[in-house]
Amino acid sequence: MTQEIEIEYKNMLTADEFDQLLNTLPFPKEGQTQTNHYFETANFSLKEQGCALRIREKNGDYTMTLKEPHTTGLLETHDHLTKQQADSWLSGNPTNADGILKQIADKGIAAADLLYYGSLTTYRRELVYGDVLLVLDVNTYLQTTDYELELEAESEQAGLNTMQQLLDDYQIEQRNTPNKIRRFFTAASDEQSD
Repeated sequence: MTQEIEIEYKNMLTADEFDQLLNTLPFPKEGQTQTNHYFETANFSLKEQGCALRIREKNGDYTMTLKEPHTTGLLETHDHLTKQQADSWLSGNPTNADGILKQIADKGIAAADLLYYGSLTTYRRELVYGDVLLVLDVNTYLQTTDYELELEAESEQAGLNTMQQLLDDYQIEQRNTPNKIRRFFTAASDEQSD
């Protein structure tokens, strides 16, 4: 188990804004694909506590991450899984991930209550930009494709300043941008109501 504090800022983009940033800033031509597999209880107990749980599959590696509110950004707890362990989770049989399972239990949630809801696949390009990491994502999930600019920073001030400067420089509207798991569950809810 490892833990870290994540300070990040996000802004949804139009396809044209995405292309403008991709073609103007020195992002790599090729990106990497990763898939997030999302878990929640039937009554959304994690969401009620401001938390999110996923397994990220990237380059044949599987990492389970619990994100929790923290005074500065988010506290992320990671447990690495084998493919077999990840497959077990996806099949409804939570196993290993002892650090995360303990933290979930401390929130009154049993591993047996966790359900697999589905996945979101991201094609990601990253660029070190001054003292922050810029990320351009194309996300596909549940008949939806969206475009997103993420910025990861060591401090809130550096993150806020750089994000505002980028939006101003490229005349991009600042948009309310829920995180990926929230967008996934909103799309899932919309799909069920259709």
